[in-house]
Order: sequence, then structure tokens, then C-alpha cells
Amino acid sequence: MEYIIALLLCFFIAVSITPLVKKLALKIGAVDLPNSRKVHQQVMPRLGGLAIFISFFIGYTIFHPGILDAWPVLLGATIICITGILDDSRGLSYKSKLFGQLLAAIVTVLGGIRIEFITLPFGDRIEFDYLAIPLTIIWIIAITNAINFIDGLDGLAAGVSSIALITITGLAMTMVDTLMVFMGIMMLGSTLGFLVYNFHPAKIFMGDTGSLFLGYMISVISVLGLYKNVAIFSLLVPIIILGIPILDTTFAIIRRIIHKKPISAPDKFHLHHCIIRLGFTHKQTVITIYALSALFSLAAIVFTRSTLWGSTIIIISLILLVELIVEVTGLISVNYRPILRLMENGKHRK
Repeated sequence: MEYIIALLLCFFIAVSITPLVKKLALKIGAVDLPNSRKVHQQVMPRLGGLAIFISFFIGYTIFHPGILDAWPVLLGATIICITGILDDSRGLSYKSKLFGQLLAAIVTVLGGIRIEFITLPFGDRIEFDYLAIPLTIIWIIAITNAINFIDGLDGLAAGVSSIALITITGLAMTMVDTLMVFMGIMMLGSTLGFLVYNFHPAKIFMGDTGSLFLGYMISVISVLGLYKNVAIFSLLVPIIILGIPILDTTFAIIRRIIHKKPISAPDKFHLHHCIIRLGFTHKQTVITIYALSALFSLAAIVFTRSTLWGSTIIIISLILLVELIVEVTGLISVNYRPILRLMENGKHRK
């Protein structure tokens, strides 16, 4: 019952304060301007992630499920949110944003939250020892940027994050891990409350404030599962749950390496862009990616309950699904120029 109250409280707080955050964003000039790479056609406020952050912190303060235990997470979340606010309002270079993420990750790791080992499907586990610190930092930064990269359509990052949070929280409930459940529940309520205003047609964007905060929290909640020495939270499980944003980010990096462009350089060849070019509408594209994310999350749940052979079949099936997505959407296609010419001629949506 307490979990339901926490979920509803954070939901209604986010619903209540998002319009106020929208007014603040317009007042301070934290807006997203349309251009050839983006789908929206008008100026949009983009500080919406602040509503998610405030809602989560209010809920956490009220229910305080282990504030002392979670201080590294709360401090890291504050650092990552400040980084996002500065980027949304003033604009930060990629290096400055990366520095903020690195600082948040270091604070988290120094607070004792680390990936100290992973469990294997057949029961053994691999200890990381001194590699635990750099591995955890890389994990936090990687997942933070994966959610940041996928934030390209109305409601996309918020919805995909919500699906991941539902899955992670559900697994945490089976472990009776109060801290993880409360964090997951309050993040879910806050994100869904914001999604009321962010689903297509969006009234406000979450901006980097939201995508960085969501990515950071999801990465850390996943690590908490590993940190608590629970076998089902092997590193493979959160990777499967976050399969879609990780896939999209990986292919984006591959594309930019192939074309000798900076990794931070934007393009219009992310998964959502590719699906839109297949003829889907904005809303259909978002729902399609929701469905793919839910499928990966379901596979992760089944994976935790499977035998060695069952786990192997799931992994092979997911690899085939990834191959199908690549073939259909051309995520790592090197034929940029013909597609770009079509876009410039107005034959595809902006």
C-alpha cells in the first residue's frame, strides 16, 4: 500500500509542477529551436526534466527509505540535474556535459555503489576487484548517454525509461529490496506524471535535465541490484532491459566512427528517425519503440527465471531481433548522401 501511495504522490506532484516548470523555461530562455535535424516545427520549452527531479526528491523526502544509505545517489543526481539545467538554459559543450556526468559517477562510486562482480547464468560469478571503480563509472556514463541519445521524439525517452523502471522495480520487489523499490516507484510516478505533458503532441520537452537524470537514476538503480549481491541482477539483465537505447547509442557511435565524425556530432539516423522514414507517423514510431522496449524487458524477466539453455535461447533470439532491426531500418547504413538529398528535397519529414 505504501508503494502505491508513493507512486501516486510522485505522479500528482509531477503533473502539478510541470506547467510551472514550463513557464520557468520560457522565462529564462530554456527552449529548443526547430532545425533540419529535429522533428518539431515550433519553439518548445525544454526544462521539463526539472519537474521529474523535484517530484522524485519531494517523494523521497516524505518517505525517506534510507536517506543515509542513498546519499551518494542523491548527491550524484543533484550534480547531473544541475548539469542538465545549465545545458538547457545556456548550452554546454559536450566536454562540459561529460565532466558533469563523470563527477556524478565518481561521487556515486566513492559512496560505495559499485559493480563488484557479475553472476553468470550457470551460477558462477566474476569478481572485478580494482576494476570495479572504472567499470561502474563507465556503466553510469554509458546508460546516462543512452537515454540522452534516444530523446528525439515526444514522449520517447520518458516512455522507454518508464518501461525500464517498471521492469527493474518489479524485479526488485521479488528481492524485497525496499530501497530499490522505493527509488524505482518514485522515479516511475514522477516520469509518468511528466509524460502527461510530454506525449505527442508534447507541450514541453524534458531536455538534458530530464534525459541525463533519468539515465543516471536507471543506471544507479541497476547497480544497486548488483551491489546488494542478488544473483538475478547479473549485468546482463539491465543490459537486456535497456536494449533499445543501448542499441541505438552503439550504432550511433559506429556510424560516426565510420564517417570520421565526432561521437557527439548529431545526425538524423537514430532508430526513431529510421522508423519515421519507413512511413510511420510520429505517434506510431513512439509506440513501436515502446513495444520493442517492452519486448526486451519481458525477455529480461524470462531470462532471470530460465535455465542455462533457456537463457541461451533468449540471447540468440535477441541477437536475431537486433539483426532484423538493423536490416529493416538501416541503422548503420553508410549511404548517407542519397538519403540526405531526399530529405533536402522535402520528401521526408523534418
